[in-house]
Amino acid sequence: MKEQRRRLVGTVTSDKMDKTVMVAVERRYRHPLYKKVIRSAKKYMAHDEENACRIGDRVTIEESRPYSRRKRWVVHNILERAE
Repeated sequence: MKEQRRRLVGTVTSDKMDKTVMVAVERRYRHPLYKKVIRSAKKYMAHDEENACRIGDRVTIEESRPYSRRKRWVVHNILERAE
């Protein structure tokens, strides 16, 4: 049986590289003491074989084999296009 790979939803912040996009994934969590909701973002490099993604697109990325030293995710699908 195929193992379930992690999937994250984020926004493309850079598409200047060839077959690679930078995706910012935002997470929200509550501070343990002060109970304020905190937003933090982490950037992932994702493989985009057809160079289909543009800045501002909302995409799903999936964990995959290492494509390079920092690139371990692949664009699974584009949820919505940027204006």
